[in-house]
Amino acid sequence: MSEQAVSQQAFSEQEGIRRAKLQELIDQGQSPYLLTKYPVDYRSEAIKADFERLDGQVVTIAGRMTSRRIMGKAAFAHLLDGEGVIQAYIKRDDIGLEAYQAFKTFDIGDLLGIRGKVFKTKTGEVSVHAEEVILLAKSLKPLPEKWHGLQDTDLRYRQRYLDMIVNPDVRETFLKRTRIINAIRNFLNSQGFLEVDTPILHTLEIGAAARPFVTHHNTLDIEMFLRVETELYLKRLVVGGFEKVYEIGRIFRNEGMSPKHNPEFTSVEFYQAYADYEDFMRLTEELISSVAIEVCGSTQVSYQGQLIELKTPWPRISMAQAVKDASGIDYFDWESDEQARQALKDKGVHAEAHFTRGDCLAELFDVYVEKSLVQPTFVTDYPVEISPLAKRKPDDPRLTERFEFFICGSEFGNAFSELNDPIDQRARFERQVAERRKLGGTKAQVDEDFLNALEYGLPPTAGEGIGVDRLIMLLTDSASIRDVLLFPTMKPLGG
Repeated sequence: MSEQAVSQQAFSEQEGIRRAKLQELIDQGQSPYLLTKYPVDYRSEAIKADFERLDGQVVTIAGRMTSRRIMGKAAFAHLLDGEGVIQAYIKRDDIGLEAYQAFKTFDIGDLLGIRGKVFKTKTGEVSVHAEEVILLAKSLKPLPEKWHGLQDTDLRYRQRYLDMIVNPDVRETFLKRTRIINAIRNFLNSQGFLEVDTPILHTLEIGAAARPFVTHHNTLDIEMFLRVETELYLKRLVVGGFEKVYEIGRIFRNEGMSPKHNPEFTSVEFYQAYADYEDFMRLTEELISSVAIEVCGSTQVSYQGQLIELKTPWPRISMAQAVKDASGIDYFDWESDEQARQALKDKGVHAEAHFTRGDCLAELFDVYVEKSLVQPTFVTDYPVEISPLAKRKPDDPRLTERFEFFICGSEFGNAFSELNDPIDQRARFERQVAERRKLGGTKAQVDEDFLNALEYGLPPTAGEGIGVDRLIMLLTDSASIRDVLLFPTMKPLGG
């Protein structure tokens, strides 16, 4: 019999023992699943933090038993709750013989309620001296072995609930995730932005080159699409008179998966009337640095062995200049799309037949520049061909007032002075839709209602989208986006 088979057999035997214990409790009229609530009044970390005041006071705690040491008529156990771990001291003479005998039958992983006095052991560990111990729920499956934890990465992602029980660092990551999102929200609120909600189901396939997820609305009998951005609805609200708006929400893109990409992810998009991309560069660096200070206590963070300094101001460089510095190729020397494509071929860089000069510049940037941008950097002035919603630069209509910012060789956010010319916007939409349809596999359409809104007048506006999950990866030193998503997208087992 293989080691794996032996292990599985042992595991099954343990489950059988636990189920037998449960049945015995049920037969005795003591099902652990009957209680509807338990009067918890303190959590582990609060007790430790406030020990001087609580010493000798009676508290009620609850949590999952993660360890136990029985020493005849007394025992020690550790309970894991929503904040951390606290020790309980259980003595037979204090809780009664029957209750103590029952406690000895409990298993690691069981959920317990304990009422007792706060004290410190001889070793200085803050603990609760039990006066009452109650089984609140039975764990029918044993937890992974204590010293090795849950090592299988695939299993950790599929069974995040188990991952959080046995891996304290994982719990801390997701607690920090919540703090980061709250810090983003608090910063934008402090700047006068209004949080809004926009539709997730769209009736049109729209949004850059992203491929949407398609579904069907039975009552309306129409095809619908999960949103690939929130931009067009948020700008409608600016037209309507909300001068500062933002949304934190899920985005869905039916595209590839990688350590930096998940089909559904969280973004924050925000828009401000009477502002431009220069204003948003200042706002962005203030936002990111303030979140880092609030969550990490410093603008210096360590990511995968690299020290990243988020303190403002951040350096800025145009895309064309960055490419010229790295490759020697000057975007402004190109007089045609064909000449641009040939420049890429001369460098051994692949160029699709439909690539414009703007596409070629972006491809060179991806190859020669992006991975070198370790410290936070604004890359500005993107070509108009790859920026269908950005306003042209007044002094050079080939370029737009657009920036992306990069940290650790990855793009974290995209922003621009919003195009508010409805005629120019229509022309760009129609060109973009035609190009996408030429490539096939799409039902891309022009958003006529958005154009209708623009015709009523969109004030000069700046807008930006930031990938929240990537920011969380940075501030939690997580190598994969799956490490910061509670339930990442996974292929079903056996599928």
